[in-house]
Amino acid sequence: MSLTVPPALLDAAERGPVDDEAFIACVRDSLPYAWATVSRVVAELESGDAELADNVVPPPSDADRGQLLRALASDAIRAGLERHFGVRLAFQNCHRVAAFRPSAVDGERYRRFVSTRGQLLNQSPELRNC
Repeated sequence: MSLTVPPALLDAAERGPVDDEAFIACVRDSLPYAWATVSRVVAELESGDAELADNVVPPPSDADRGQLLRALASDAIRAGLERHFGVRLAFQNCHRVAAFRPSAVDGERYRRFVSTRGQLLNQSPELRNC
């Protein structure tokens, strides 16, 4: 799943730096499942006092899974989402997206989530091919 880049945005990119708002709109429109998932996790984070909120629901289809993988595997997309929402995103397996408050990034819960141990403990046979 790639981004669907409007011609005007592609022209702008060919001329120089691109406005973050335009890039984020392209991501939102191109990857609606990923956008909705990240938006929901961020909204959950903002609605409480927790250091993190995360998604544990697998995507309903392979196409949706592909959107989430594309959004979080791309440094540019992930960084754009983090800037837009003001959070740090972390990702495990095919669907476990977490949003952390920036102040929590040096904390124990963040380090545990992004650790090799955390990754291994979050695996299961059902997720092997996700």
